[in-house]
Amino acid sequence: MRPMIAEYDPKKKGVRNDLSDIVMVKYKVDPNEIPVEQQAGSTLPLMEIPGRDIEADEDYNPFEHRKLAHPTSDLDTLIHLLKGSLGSGILAMPLAFRNAGLFFGLVATFAIGGICTYCVHVLVKTAHELCHRMQKPSLGFAETAEAAFLAGPPAAHKFSRLAKAMVNWFLVIDLLGCCCVYIVFVAKNVKQVVDFYAQSSDWLPHDLDLRIYMAVLLPLLILMNLIRNLKYLAPFSMIANLLVGTGMGITFYYLFQDVPAISERDSFAGFERLPTFFGTAIFALEGIGVVMPLENNMKTPTHFIGCPGVLNTGMFFVVSLYATTGFFGYLKYGEATMGSITLNLPQDQVLGQCVKLMIAVAIFFTYSLQFYVPMEIIWKNVRHMFGARKKLAEYSIRIFIIVMTLCIAVAIPNLGPFISLVGAVCLSFLGLIFPAVIETVTFWDRPNGLGTWNWVMWKNLFLVSFGILGFFSGSYVSILDIIHGEE
Repeated sequence: MRPMIAEYDPKKKGVRNDLSDIVMVKYKVDPNEIPVEQQAGSTLPLMEIPGRDIEADEDYNPFEHRKLAHPTSDLDTLIHLLKGSLGSGILAMPLAFRNAGLFFGLVATFAIGGICTYCVHVLVKTAHELCHRMQKPSLGFAETAEAAFLAGPPAAHKFSRLAKAMVNWFLVIDLLGCCCVYIVFVAKNVKQVVDFYAQSSDWLPHDLDLRIYMAVLLPLLILMNLIRNLKYLAPFSMIANLLVGTGMGITFYYLFQDVPAISERDSFAGFERLPTFFGTAIFALEGIGVVMPLENNMKTPTHFIGCPGVLNTGMFFVVSLYATTGFFGYLKYGEATMGSITLNLPQDQVLGQCVKLMIAVAIFFTYSLQFYVPMEIIWKNVRHMFGARKKLAEYSIRIFIIVMTLCIAVAIPNLGPFISLVGAVCLSFLGLIFPAVIETVTFWDRPNGLGTWNWVMWKNLFLVSFGILGFFSGSYVSILDIIHGEE
């Protein structure tokens, strides 16, 4: 027999006993953000599961209950979305086209961009539904996953904590993987510049191993990432944006010079290279990690996924820019295209060398911004283990993780396969599989929740299958390329 749980009913202005639903009350949270009942050994979920009568309250509008000190306008959100989505992945798009072919890459880039955008729509729309059901103003990505399993069929409730943890840890792995890619990226660009000028210099080092350049970055990375306040990283973000914008402008200047004929490039590169294309393209295009924080801070959240909407406008611009870069980058350099298009720029021209250094400095600063989020997630989960020495422990963990990312980068210095591996492993789950699973669980036991003939379930099965196929094939091919030392 299930225990009787008393709960205050806001409609009846009194206490009700509900045996028909699992009813949760709000729990007191200690300073470590661990519910008191959870510390005592309870297996009750952390989030409230409202009764059906509360869920049926159509008057609750979560957007009206958001208390934001500085809400962002549609234009502000669009700018932040572009900033969060336009990362170093754009420099790898010519490599993606090399692995797909000129015209197939163009079509496939827009197709993957459309699928990624649709999955973001699914995630945000489901989060809105869950905010209404749970009567909460806003939910993050991991919180949406937890709420979906709590609001779904009873059999799914016990997996709510696991769902939240999986989203958080895939975000950690994804962002730390990006940090590893950034180390390789910076070291390769700096090495290429130094090697060129070392030929005519007596004091510059000649043909040093790439790993030495990575090791030299370690003390600079440690000093930079001991900054714990995001506010103090903002100036570096501004500098990085200016450098990337200038560098990309000069890069396009080179790409549009002496463009070869389209007939000189393969229209389709072959099926065996498609997994590498998929991993690289989804690494570049997937910005799902920034979506929920942006939507949660909007003044008019309904405009985020409207038509045309902030999301559609921003992603169309992002996908178009990525496709343009990939198309003309591969058209210009063909099979000589490298892991970052900056590595293909002329070495005998000062302007080309300046671009490599500018982009390298920008990506170095971006490392700190990427590192901030996974460090926050990790520290939030382990800080209760340390007593009065929390500050020392946090600095030690920061240094340890930085050294770990450097060691991984040293072990895998091949930029192209590394980018593809990170995209295939992490972003297949975050961008495709998790949103589909979250939507399915959320609407599973709703009347006609899965649509006519359960089309929502079949559509989500396709997305999950597509993500799993990309995960296994992309990971397999990328790992083989890393083992064989192929760029």
